[in-house]
Amino acid sequence: MNISGALGILGGLALFLYGMELMSEGLQESAGNKLEYVIKKLTDHKIKAVFVGMLMTCLIQSSSALTVMLIGFLNAKIIDLKRAIWVVMGANIGTTITGQMIALNIGMIAPILAIIGVIMIVFLSSRFFVHLGKIIGGIGILFMGLEFMAVSLSPLQNSATFLNFMTSLSQPYLAILAGAIFTAIIQSSSAALGILQTLAKQGLLHFEIGAYMIFGLNIGTCITAVLASLLGCQNAKKLTLFHILFNIAGTVIFVAICQMTPFLSLIASLTPHAYMNQLANLHTLFNVITVLIVLCVDQYFIDFIDKIFSKK
Repeated sequence: MNISGALGILGGLALFLYGMELMSEGLQESAGNKLEYVIKKLTDHKIKAVFVGMLMTCLIQSSSALTVMLIGFLNAKIIDLKRAIWVVMGANIGTTITGQMIALNIGMIAPILAIIGVIMIVFLSSRFFVHLGKIIGGIGILFMGLEFMAVSLSPLQNSATFLNFMTSLSQPYLAILAGAIFTAIIQSSSAALGILQTLAKQGLLHFEIGAYMIFGLNIGTCITAVLASLLGCQNAKKLTLFHILFNIAGTVIFVAICQMTPFLSLIASLTPHAYMNQLANLHTLFNVITVLIVLCVDQYFIDFIDKIFSKK
């Protein structure tokens, strides 16, 4: 790949991240202080807290941002550790909505959405329409970034180096490691998934390799919470450790399932030839099933984390 192609990929990624940030900003401004109120008032039961985490992440389009917000609440002693843990589990489900949106493949109308959003932001004075414009414009810019990356990635179809690298990831553990490192670098599991979906759409990524990379990106996304908790209280560090252990546990469970059953073949058969949908569906199932399992044994996780910190 030449320099212009690499710059195209980076430019597309920049547009994707900016679009997501703009959309998130518009949604948060629309919600006002309701996010903090909802998290504080509606998390007294684990099921309710999980749904709150799902809803909040769908609104702000970032599980990492919600986790950082929860760390701030723990530092301020607004909520307790158990509630924060339940909300984080819901956030892992909520973050899958971005992958499902990408799978809709609305790139054709992305410029129209971006134009509408910019017009609303620049020419309308109503706060409601400005916030709405940010949401619409953010979605449009996000998908424009994906299209930009798709065009820039197409030359890789003839790159022996890239194809050899992707072949080397056929080992599940290497694919998991690659997914974790890549997501930790760009600090966005949604962006990482979007890139994987784009590669799959271009025929550059086999579904099985992408599946194991998805398991890895769920681990890599914890890096934001790790950085945010470094100077936080002990409960903030406990929440971060839970987030890491939660995603590692999910990865172990799903690797075992994929190795012992035709699970991946079943997922692929649900949407044959719709490669972006296959990855989005797997990402959603991974998080939903992991949450359902861990919800049954969450107290054991909490006790284990307490023991680690008591020994420290």
